[in-house]
Amino acid sequence: MLCSNVSFGQNAFEYLLEKKLDSLAKAKPFNLTNELMPNDAMKSVMTPTGFGGFGTYVFGGIGGVYPAVYTNRGDMISSVGFCVGNSEKIVNFAVSANITKVTSLSNMSANFILSKKIFTGTSMSVGALQLFAPASLSDAPSGTYYAAVSHAVQSVRSKTQGYSALTFTVGYGNGRFIQKSPYDIAAGRGSRGTGVFGNISYELFKRVNVIAEWTGLNLGFSTGLRPLKNSPFSIGIGVSDLTRFSSDKPSMMFSMGYPLALTRRI
Repeated sequence: MLCSNVSFGQNAFEYLLEKKLDSLAKAKPFNLTNELMPNDAMKSVMTPTGFGGFGTYVFGGIGGVYPAVYTNRGDMISSVGFCVGNSEKIVNFAVSANITKVTSLSNMSANFILSKKIFTGTSMSVGALQLFAPASLSDAPSGTYYAAVSHAVQSVRSKTQGYSALTFTVGYGNGRFIQKSPYDIAAGRGSRGTGVFGNISYELFKRVNVIAEWTGLNLGFSTGLRPLKNSPFSIGIGVSDLTRFSSDKPSMMFSMGYPLALTRRI
């Protein structure tokens, strides 16, 4: 799982980098109204959300898929970064570095994401993903750009006070949300996906979400959980590439993330 030379665009693990791990922090709602905030278990594994962070903290994550599409091998990727800013008052800015070759700490790229709360329970984000990737190793050296809007449904309460049990996201992007791989084209699956992506997450048990996602190219289902009550450590486990629109087979995927708050003002 640690020794791939090229990272293909259809690999589901790459999408874990597109969601901001800052949203995993165990932060209390930072308003004094009855507004329900998105719950603190993982709400997406393959697609970004519009929810941003609050405060300043560093984060890291690692993910993998087995088998990678059009191969019988596994693959892994990791990310480290930080965010700063209040997405309710102004914006939150997150930057991270992706490390595609984990064993040698090489084949790196960068993500930049801005997020802003726009009204009750609703936030949006715009991002630039996997920029500056080396052309000799990456299948998408030009990067990916997207915009997404997420909403925490106010009428569906979480088992934790102050949070919503149901959230969803709708977004649009280029790059990995619309471009299919040369293997898809050769297999007669076309060259372009929808560009439109989305996810829906429901809290089935306390700190456990069930998730359905459309990546613009394919469908996946997963579970997001925060296993430790007093820790922001989160895990996502699922299956991707369930349709025949891209890839040659379903793949199992996982992601793990941990944010570390540096400062926080409530």
